[in-house]
Amino acid sequence: MTDLPRLATPLPAAPTRPLLPVVGGDLRAPLAGGGDTRYVNLDYAASAPALQAVADHVAAILPTYASVHRGAGYASQLSTQRYEDARGTVARFVGARPDDVVVFTRNTTDALNLLAGCVPDGGEVVVLDIEHHANLLPWQRLAHRVVPAAATLAQTLSRLQVELARRPAALLAVTGASNVTGEQLPLGALAGLAHRHGARIAVDAAQLAPHRRIDVVAGEIDYVAFSGHKLYAPFGAGVLVGRRDWLDAAPPYLAGGGAVREVTVTATDWAPAPARHEGGSPNVIGAAALARACEAVAALPEGCAEVHESALRRRLLAGLDRIDGVRTLRLWPDSGSAIGVVAFTVDGYPARQVAEYLSAEHGIGVRDGRFCAHPLLSKLSADGGALRASFGLGSTADDVDRLLAAVERLVTEGTTRTYATSAERPCD
Repeated sequence: MTDLPRLATPLPAAPTRPLLPVVGGDLRAPLAGGGDTRYVNLDYAASAPALQAVADHVAAILPTYASVHRGAGYASQLSTQRYEDARGTVARFVGARPDDVVVFTRNTTDALNLLAGCVPDGGEVVVLDIEHHANLLPWQRLAHRVVPAAATLAQTLSRLQVELARRPAALLAVTGASNVTGEQLPLGALAGLAHRHGARIAVDAAQLAPHRRIDVVAGEIDYVAFSGHKLYAPFGAGVLVGRRDWLDAAPPYLAGGGAVREVTVTATDWAPAPARHEGGSPNVIGAAALARACEAVAALPEGCAEVHESALRRRLLAGLDRIDGVRTLRLWPDSGSAIGVVAFTVDGYPARQVAEYLSAEHGIGVRDGRFCAHPLLSKLSADGGALRASFGLGSTADDVDRLLAAVERLVTEGTTRTYATSAERPCD
């Protein structure tokens, strides 16, 4: 590995220590040329590593893991209490209203599919064309309208204003932060737009929740969904938080035990939410892990995570800008804030080839492809895919510098081996 060349203008300063310890922070990765190196995980946006505090919590509660809601035994009572306590923790984490419902799901995709089944009959959903598939495909089964994002964020908001005024809609579904470019959307302004025209707003916070504080009440957000595996709790839980009326009126998302009050062979009296949508044995470990991650992230000083990753993002963008043939992807020149996600391309190299090179020769993990956001990649003139570096609480300046040095070496020296130029993968 070569170092970056010394430049007259140094790269912006960035933190040298993680904000919180993560599991696998000292992982070693084998190198194609022999030996190994510290693994650089720059794929937080796909699945973030577990916080050590989360792993420790799971290990501590496993001895008393048991059935939930159904048992009178000591372990069952403890597990039931942990599961229900987790709802309160998640509600506090997002600043929910006292009467909001917290429904545990598998992930953000699951949560938004659940919400799609709760939109009142005949209600239309308005969505931008920049969404992750999780916040695009569920609405395609309903009456929906897709608004193309404009060249600027201000113009995009204007387009949404026109569309919401043109015909009533039940729901505006938006991302909190792009999983491709990291750019944040102004949720307060979007909520205001929706409410002025009689619509509710749902926020896909899969990328936002691990990086920024969410306040449902202050932001006037009706529904928010996010995943544990992106919030340092990779134990198979996600969540939908929001207003009760739609959730109580909708058919059960998953018909089964636990979702009912009374059953006969001919009829069922369904329970209200959240039980209504949590049929079957719940993922108590996943819920407890997600709650512990929420507690750990919320305990950080206000703005601490934003300062940490903004410094890393500035350093990465400045470094990539100095490498010939590298293009970073951005939606809007006026977007302002962004989370720790940067997508880029390297002239002359397919994204898959670059990703395999970074892994095999430098021990660096990044994502490549179209990031389950095909329309957005097309809009960004990257139909063939791109690379994405993403970071978080466990990342440091050294991680950024390792990536910059590796990309610089690729551009100046090329690869020493043959790597794949494409790969068929789910969702790409």
